[in-house]
Amino acid sequence: NSRSNPAIYIGFYDAIRDLFTRAPLSVERGYKAGRFSFNVKGGRCEECQGEGVITTQLYFMPDVEVTCAACKGARFSAETLDVTLRGKTISDILNMPVEEGVGFFAAEPAISKRIEVLNDLGLGYLTLGQSATTLSGGEAQRIKIATELSKLQRSKHTLYILDEPTTGLHLADVERLLECLNRLVDAGHTVIVIEH
Repeated sequence: NSRSNPAIYIGFYDAIRDLFTRAPLSVERGYKAGRFSFNVKGGRCEECQGEGVITTQLYFMPDVEVTCAACKGARFSAETLDVTLRGKTISDILNMPVEEGVGFFAAEPAISKRIEVLNDLGLGYLTLGQSATTLSGGEAQRIKIATELSKLQRSKHTLYILDEPTTGLHLADVERLLECLNRLVDAGHTVIVIEH
């Protein structure tokens, strides 16, 4: 759905929110992790309910989306956006490309390892908070692979069946994908790839 994104799906958004709760201004104001969720009242923009856009449903025509005038698409309240982590707000972090996130979170192992897997799969151009509804089928499939690669050490033997995961990919990205699939095999899993 529109509230799901790579950071939530792979499981490092909670760690990012925890970092924001430890920021001096958060400690001073008593903010908890829920404050940095666009799904929870208090931290999100109430005008757009944390969507960043106002949607008008039109009968017999496609819905019209307009950037929220209150938060200007940031999805969070002004008070929440006062809190920064190394000069970036929670909205800035969610709009950060994966490639940039690798460097920004390099000192945070719980986050960096998972972001690196996304980058290894050739998804460095996606933003950490990109809506799942905007992902192509191939991007969604690679995010699922990233989820599995990020939990390799704790998972049991698994059979993965992938249906045309290389469709539309540049040859360099195909090579990166194959390297990641080989990591699954090296960890003792079985991978079946269907290509036509």
